[in-house]
Amino acid sequence: MRKIYRLLTALLFVLLAGCASHKISDYANEKPKFDMKQYFNGRVIAHGIVTDRSGKVTRRMIVDMNCTWNGDVGTLDEDFTYSDGKKEKRVWTIRKNGDRYVGTAADVVGEARGEAVGNALNWAYVLALNVDGKTYNIDFDDWMWQIDDKVMINRAVFSKFGFTLGEVLITFTKQ
Repeated sequence: MRKIYRLLTALLFVLLAGCASHKISDYANEKPKFDMKQYFNGRVIAHGIVTDRSGKVTRRMIVDMNCTWNGDVGTLDEDFTYSDGKKEKRVWTIRKNGDRYVGTAADVVGEARGEAVGNALNWAYVLALNVDGKTYNIDFDDWMWQIDDKVMINRAVFSKFGFTLGEVLITFTKQ
């Protein structure tokens, strides 16, 4: 009976540890220091994939971005081209306040809010996603890690009612 108790305790510990998530403060000592105003300034090209919850790639994309700033207000003008030929446009307006950012776009419900620490940015938002003529509000937990002055990697997990639906993985290259 004691062995079963230990086994169950160990299993519970493993399950609870698996629920723990990383925090933005985990990246405080990482370099280079991420600054959205510096990185997303000028032309940036991104290549990415969308996966379903099983990890299967469902879409591939290229994003051509033109990024400009006027003081602490930035415009990220994104042109998406998907592997199936579909094209989309998203124009972000970003307000920088120290290491915190607030963003809006036409298909973002409310505001995206985030914080940069070290080489990382984490922000969360709700995207109004149109699927076959119906709109779904999907939660995004979006993480970006700057690798060097040219390359950044982005991983966004999207969910509904707390259930993960899939991920978006993107590599940005500053031109």
